[in-house]
Amino acid sequence: MDLAVVGAGPAGLAAAVSAAGLGLRVAVLDAGDRPGGQYYRHPAPGLGAARPEALHHGWAEFAAREAALREHVAAGRITHLPLHHVWTVVPGEAGEAAEAPRGPAASGPAGAAGPATLWTLHAVAGHAPDERAAAVTARAVLIATGSYERQLPFPGWTLPGVVGAGGAQAMLKGGLVLPGKRVVVAGSGPLLLAVAGSLAAAGATVPAVVEAAAYTAYAGRVPVLLRNPGKLVEAAVHGGALARHHVRLLTRHAVTEAHGTGRIEAVTVARLDRDWRPLPGTARRIPCDALAVGHGLVPQLELATGLGCATRPGPDGTVALVLDAEQRTSVPGIWSAGETGGIGGAQLALVEGELAAHSVAAALRPGGSPAPGADRRAGRHLGRLTRRRARLRAFADAMGAAHRPGEGWTGWLRDDAVVCRCEEVPAGRIREAADDLGARDARTVKLLTRAGMGWCQGRMCGPVVAALAGQEPVADRRPFSCPVPLRHLAELPATDR
Repeated sequence: MDLAVVGAGPAGLAAAVSAAGLGLRVAVLDAGDRPGGQYYRHPAPGLGAARPEALHHGWAEFAAREAALREHVAAGRITHLPLHHVWTVVPGEAGEAAEAPRGPAASGPAGAAGPATLWTLHAVAGHAPDERAAAVTARAVLIATGSYERQLPFPGWTLPGVVGAGGAQAMLKGGLVLPGKRVVVAGSGPLLLAVAGSLAAAGATVPAVVEAAAYTAYAGRVPVLLRNPGKLVEAAVHGGALARHHVRLLTRHAVTEAHGTGRIEAVTVARLDRDWRPLPGTARRIPCDALAVGHGLVPQLELATGLGCATRPGPDGTVALVLDAEQRTSVPGIWSAGETGGIGGAQLALVEGELAAHSVAAALRPGGSPAPGADRRAGRHLGRLTRRRARLRAFADAMGAAHRPGEGWTGWLRDDAVVCRCEEVPAGRIREAADDLGARDARTVKLLTRAGMGWCQGRMCGPVVAALAGQEPVADRRPFSCPVPLRHLAELPATDR
């Protein structure tokens, strides 16, 4: 293969279709059973959904790219491999003679040098217990692994009925079910408005949207907002949906506790100061039978950091990849697009995926002879894509800064509140490790408390543990990006072990 794309969400789908259109042989490896990623979820066929597009924004553009994917697959230009969880990427035989990849301390992305390494992607294919080992070899790799939800724990967040905001949306899009009849939506970020509107339109009662940030934080970014009128229209549509369904919007508030015995029955909501500390005397209870909560998204970087790709802190308090103007990482031969380069949404991911495809094609076929006028047309098209990326990225950065969690949010985290759900580690034990035992980073806390040693490998609790330890957000470098059966490791060639 010329190019292996990891992930079939908006970025990966756009990259694969564009690269195939430019004459490359492409393999798309995706953990899902159908393209679309977390954003464009398909209802199960047995549910008989007549209009799945009603639950999505921008479905027409996705449908066009999905149709193009099918055409390229039928023509043999793309190999689509669903249910393939890529757990590592390693250089092949040509890698020994290639330029050495730069590690996490690299100063920036690679220059114009083309990829000289042949890469092997190892994956777990299928479902347990019938899963099997799979491997794909390609001259270039594009990482489009997307993101996952950021959760800030609070007492009671482990009660049944408490789900992620994105999880609630996934339940609705993929299963056509609601997390409850009376659902409070809470956390921070624009996803909350979309989730609340979707739940209300589907028949749920949404007593309130509880937003920890204040929308006045956008006041200093008026030029950026005006350059993105489509985003303003989108926000107005969401606001209109909340008004139609009589949903209260509480800004600078947070859910500080969930209550219930066998299931959530109510939440406590309190007003926050500028640093997200709960203000005394402002707490109130809101009855509910479900809570959809999330504080934005976190780039999923395990594959990239395992390769040594350089990272940077983002304006939203997360860690993202360092990418150049052509979506190249700091490791030659490895490109990335979408949320891995910073949370920005589906529209930005589509643009970045297409730009990355053009860059890969130019690197793999630098001596091609375009048709007369093709260079000029391609240049204009790439110029439009580049300008659109800059505009959308500026908006994404403004949005991330506006909704970045304040340092005082840990004020609602009692010592008995569970932080690491996998290992059932409470906040008090983590504070003890940091304050009394001298732990100053998440790794040391993990060794002392087991926080982050469970099934999710710190994806959920890692940022929280780092915050309690007083550490700035960092990207872990792990040999595996997902659980791998031992028999798959035993079957590996000696050169890949």
